[in-house]
Amino acid sequence: MNQSTSLFPDRGLIVSAQALEDEPLHGGDAMAKMAIAAKAAGAIGIRTNGVHDIRAIKEAVDLPVIGLIKRVIPGSDVFITPTADEVAAIADAGAEIVAMDVTDREGRLEKVRELFAIAHGRGMAVMADVSTFEEGVAAARLGADFVGTTLSGYTSYSAQQEGPDLELIRRLSTELSVPLVAEGRIWTPEEAVAALNAGADYVVVGSAITRPQLIAARYVRAIRQKLG
Repeated sequence: MNQSTSLFPDRGLIVSAQALEDEPLHGGDAMAKMAIAAKAAGAIGIRTNGVHDIRAIKEAVDLPVIGLIKRVIPGSDVFITPTADEVAAIADAGAEIVAMDVTDREGRLEKVRELFAIAHGRGMAVMADVSTFEEGVAAARLGADFVGTTLSGYTSYSAQQEGPDLELIRRLSTELSVPLVAEGRIWTPEEAVAALNAGADYVVVGSAITRPQLIAARYVRAIRQKLG
């Protein structure tokens, strides 16, 4: 199954509108309003966390939604849509795509077979969040409809760097037959274009657009460094 062409007929920007429980914009209609703003700017899709925000965004805009649920399981490093329960909840909330951790940790590459089947059985496409070239190739082989570089730098064995992992994008773009999504540490329009030039089909930008406390912090750090 591959629904990518019908979901996103054009390449472009997907805005990640997420606010965790300890962040200022969590709750209410903040993420729905972010989605409205993103659509007005020309974004082609939204990525969001949690049933509440998936439903609110689906009511607010007619863009495809990549849904995920971040849930911490004691003793596990996997927290992006970790189990079948989260996949089912995302389907019930109306997302067209489910994003999930497809890293080579804790036997995850074997466990996601069941999750892929559930998602596809519910009519959703799957976006595999990976951290390395090998994981991206494995995810596509397992049946992912999209592969995203989301977790590069967030596993102990992947590249640790300040900016987007352009080398990973380049390598995966030459190997994959499914669409490649660049995501992670993309802070400027120039970096977004660089990701496309490296071979990405789509670019996800979140913190640089929808997390004002992080945006403001970058300015504060720069000014403090200047002022000593």
